[in-house]
Amino acid sequence: MNELHYRITRRVSECIYQASQTLKADFAVPAIRFDIRGKTAGMALLQRWQLRFNPVLLAENPEAFINEVVPHEVSHLIVFARFGRVRPHGKEWQAVMSQVFDVQPKTTHSFDIKSVEGKTFPYQCQCDVIPLSVRRHNKVQRQQVQYMCRRCKQPLMWKPSAS
Repeated sequence: MNELHYRITRRVSECIYQASQTLKADFAVPAIRFDIRGKTAGMALLQRWQLRFNPVLLAENPEAFINEVVPHEVSHLIVFARFGRVRPHGKEWQAVMSQVFDVQPKTTHSFDIKSVEGKTFPYQCQCDVIPLSVRRHNKVQRQQVQYMCRRCKQPLMWKPSAS
């Protein structure tokens, strides 16, 4: 295990211990994986009692992961254990973030994602050119979905680049 993985694993254990002490309940340390790709920093798999982290974003933002991402994801597990299925960033999650971990409850990260952004495809509407991810582009190509512009409400049409 590399140094950052060790630090994250230790921080997860610290957060679980802190939640157990503060809430006077026993919470098991979750399984931890470092296998998320793309723009997502972390993910809590509730029924599996597992946390997943993005190793690229972790390497680029280690302190923010330790101070924000780990408590964010652990909070999801704690809320699930105490309340079952509730809104992912609802009042219960916000309370755990602020009252148990003393962390501002932000729902999304603001990391630079240039290093993890995948290829995009240009789609045109009446007012703009909008890049779609490979996944969304493939869904359009398989005729599974048609995306609409949020501003002009017109369908997005692929504009293949001339090469």
